[in-house]
Amino acid sequence: MLPSLALLTVALLCDKSVGIRYEPNWQSLDSRPLPQWYDEAKFGIFLHWGVFSVPSYHGAWFWYYWKGPKPVPSVVQFMQENYPPGFTYADFAPQFTAEFYDPHQWAEIFQASGARYVVLTTKHHEGFCNWPSKYSWNWNSMDVGPNRDLVGDLASAIRKSTDLKFGTYHSLLEFFNPLFLQDMANNFTTNDFVARKTMPELYELVQRYKPDIIWSDGDWEGNSTYWNSTNFLAWLYNDSPVKDTVVVNDRWGTDTMCKHGGYLTCHDHYNPETLQQRKFEDSTTVYKRGWCYRREASLSDVHDTAHLITLLVQVVSCGGNLLLNVGPRRDGIIAPIFEERLREIGQWLRVNSDAIYSTRPWLFQNDTQQPGVWYTSKKNTFGESVYAIVLKWPRSQDFLLASPQPSPQTTVTLLGYSQPIDWSKGKLGGLELTIPVIPFDQMPCQWAWVFRLDKLNNV
Repeated sequence: MLPSLALLTVALLCDKSVGIRYEPNWQSLDSRPLPQWYDEAKFGIFLHWGVFSVPSYHGAWFWYYWKGPKPVPSVVQFMQENYPPGFTYADFAPQFTAEFYDPHQWAEIFQASGARYVVLTTKHHEGFCNWPSKYSWNWNSMDVGPNRDLVGDLASAIRKSTDLKFGTYHSLLEFFNPLFLQDMANNFTTNDFVARKTMPELYELVQRYKPDIIWSDGDWEGNSTYWNSTNFLAWLYNDSPVKDTVVVNDRWGTDTMCKHGGYLTCHDHYNPETLQQRKFEDSTTVYKRGWCYRREASLSDVHDTAHLITLLVQVVSCGGNLLLNVGPRRDGIIAPIFEERLREIGQWLRVNSDAIYSTRPWLFQNDTQQPGVWYTSKKNTFGESVYAIVLKWPRSQDFLLASPQPSPQTTVTLLGYSQPIDWSKGKLGGLELTIPVIPFDQMPCQWAWVFRLDKLNNV
């Protein structure tokens, strides 16, 4: 018995997670290491889907733009011209039918995109829950509209047919919930809404769906004390069923954004284009404006694939992840233009994945002479590979990279191309590549070509 006890003691001492308890304060919570899977993933898919997908006009804040304190004239006009007097926002819910919603088809699209995680809107600021929450009577997807558990169906499909991680977006506030409005009227000296609605929903989501990410939002009216964020996160990190793997963002109160949390989002479309000291995520959307599906949008409102790949490259070069949003239609269809964008990103990643997944920032984020060249790096068996990602194919056969300093053993390869790339040392330093002449139909990809540089002097 004594040898067994000794072995157990040693095992416990070697397990750094044993005995760690996080306190409900930011100093303690921020000391928790970010689970490694998230940093390695680099690319995720965001989904904005809810009752706002029925009017599909202007954006996911449709209700607020229509009935908020400062109505948007175009939204008011849209309602006057298309809906009868007395029509309420709740009347949209039965039309949120999701009759073509096939979560396994969605999962296949996301897998094909090359994404490593998916974050679904479980509840946006309108308060409608995409799961049968017992804290949202008759304002959830089981009681009205689709009559099914939209969150559970996608979580199951993702986990059964892909290797992606599954995350849940959840809005802390609800624009027109009477409990929230009363707390606001009390200058947030009361938190009845948090105690009776927000927190019970979050605990329910974690215990029912065991998400890998909790993407919090809607925090901007109250601080983290009002939202009771630190107590929830302490439970999440200490005692929840996902305590060792879950990742959270920084939107937990007016005192937390770009400061506290597992990783930083700082603001929507956050692409600093410089190296950051902490892990960050650029949450952005395929649309140039708006997060949900918009029926009035035209092709010019949609980013092209080259732009989206450029975003991915820039964000990863600076140490971040890209969370790219698409808005499904009310009937559960992901519009073909969105599907095309995602599949084309996936085509690019199938050739160039080594330059993205599990990489880390290099000494330089972009080249000192070629502003359209961004760098990532990765450890390997013989040292470190540096990836020079060239956003536009060089016009000249001689292409100087000023940042890499070659050694006599340096080798250069173009990902997706079978022949080695010739190079020479630049007259003033750097690495001068001899760009091969490749027939158009034999190019390894359509956008952003990657040169792998091995055995450099400055790694």
